Amino acid sequence: MTEDVQKHSVHTLVFRSLKRTHDMFVADHAKPVVLDDTSHKVKMAAKLRADYGAILHMPVLKEGKDRTPVSDLHGNKNYAQPGENDPEYMITGTHAYPSGPGVALTADTQMHRNPSEGGVHALALALPPSQARLDASRTAAGVADIHRAAGGAERSHASHSHAMSLLEGGGTKNSSLVVRKAPTMPKPQWHAPWKLFRVISGHLGWVRSIAVEPGNQWFVTGAGDRTIKIWDLASGKLKLSLTGHISTVRGVAVSTRSPYLFSCGEDKQVKCWDLEYNKVIRHYHGHLSAVYDLDLHPTIDVLVTCSRDATARVWDIRSKANVHTLSGHTNTVATVRCQAAEPQIITGSHDSTIRLWDLIAGKTRATLTNHKKSVRALALHPRQYTFASGSADNIKQWTFPDGNFIQNLSGHNAIINAMAVNSDGVLVSGADNGTIHLWDWRTGYNFQRIHAAVQPGSLDSESGIFACVFDNSESRLITAEADKTIKVYKEDDTATEESHPINWKPEILKRKRF
Repeated sequence: MTEDVQKHSVHTLVFRSLKRTHDMFVADHAKPVVLDDTSHKVKMAAKLRADYGAILHMPVLKEGKDRTPVSDLHGNKNYAQPGENDPEYMITGTHAYPSGPGVALTADTQMHRNPSEGGVHALALALPPSQARLDASRTAAGVADIHRAAGGAERSHASHSHAMSLLEGGGTKNSSLVVRKAPTMPKPQWHAPWKLFRVISGHLGWVRSIAVEPGNQWFVTGAGDRTIKIWDLASGKLKLSLTGHISTVRGVAVSTRSPYLFSCGEDKQVKCWDLEYNKVIRHYHGHLSAVYDLDLHPTIDVLVTCSRDATARVWDIRSKANVHTLSGHTNTVATVRCQAAEPQIITGSHDSTIRLWDLIAGKTRATLTNHKKSVRALALHPRQYTFASGSADNIKQWTFPDGNFIQNLSGHNAIINAMAVNSDGVLVSGADNGTIHLWDWRTGYNFQRIHAAVQPGSLDSESGIFACVFDNSESRLITAEADKTIKVYKEDDTATEESHPINWKPEILKRKRF
């Protein structure tokens, strides 16, 4: 009678096989690889030709017989420094010479020895200064003379004067002796604090977008309740509601060149409303997913929209033609801004990059990859040729046209959904957690933080800023919030620099590139 063979699962058998293999080779893990002399010589010969081919013809040092070899990790033999009395340590290709006319060579002088390392250093220190160093010292002395003539030396710091005198007298001193002050943040401009002025209710969903009309009489909002509402700016009263979108309205813009209002939403639709008839007169079809933002070109009849389909599209307002599809982003394009100067289109995306676009060619002009998180907000300075981008990692400032980095504005540790800047240099950033930070544009100083209470009946978690904009007089700041309200802020007229001093210290700048 045969014995029953015990059956094991495939997993157990494979595991046992692996264990046997591991046990077979485990003893060799710590052993170094044996160095093959032949291959090592071939390798060193190739390295000599490749790295030192240009100097192989020069004199060669003979190795001393009594020099002690020191092995490195690979078993290569390195030789210690020779003694000064080593007769074999000589330079080939040179000849011994008498010390003067009529002086015969002796046993000590007939061999040309290499000087010791200490001797080389002593010789270098004994040599007179080179012409370049003398020229440098003369230049430094000339600068000091100019300072003295202008009376600048008397006004300068004592340590600075001391360093300059060293430069004048020594002639061979290094210019790094001059004391350089570390760059410090300049004193920020004083800005009056902003305070909550009005809370407007009326929407039945998150308020996602705001735009102010050019005449500064009214402003428009788009919300998660699929409606667009027009409000009187002075009184905050509702003037008009527009229905037509079948999903959240994510972007609104009012034309400065015609009586048109543009809107876009998560229903993939982009609409043009005629405000004389309060009706949709044009649709712009083409986006394959939700449209998150739009902006109008300030000088030509062009509309730019951006979408979750990772593209931005340029539309001819009159003909409804899709002039360009700006592709290049690899994730949702969350925000877009237009300006008259180059680059005329700027986009921020969830792929954490910002792209500057050539409108004529329809191609990327520059890609800024400094952000580590999604870029959801952009703000263009109304007077300077600069802009800011907002992300969960930092707010960054850039210069046009190439997008050169200026500085980080750190401290708003939240997902930044919205930003706005006025011509007075006040930058506002609004975040997902309902906080608003106000910054001095030039220095990046955070001079105020606001966290307004949610409206009664809302949860604290419904505190979030989705959009913010200054009105055309720049005396009002309007925010769109997650508690379904619109909040209006204004500057505190009674505040003075004495009553609200700047809590500022001249800290050393820490401008990180990333």
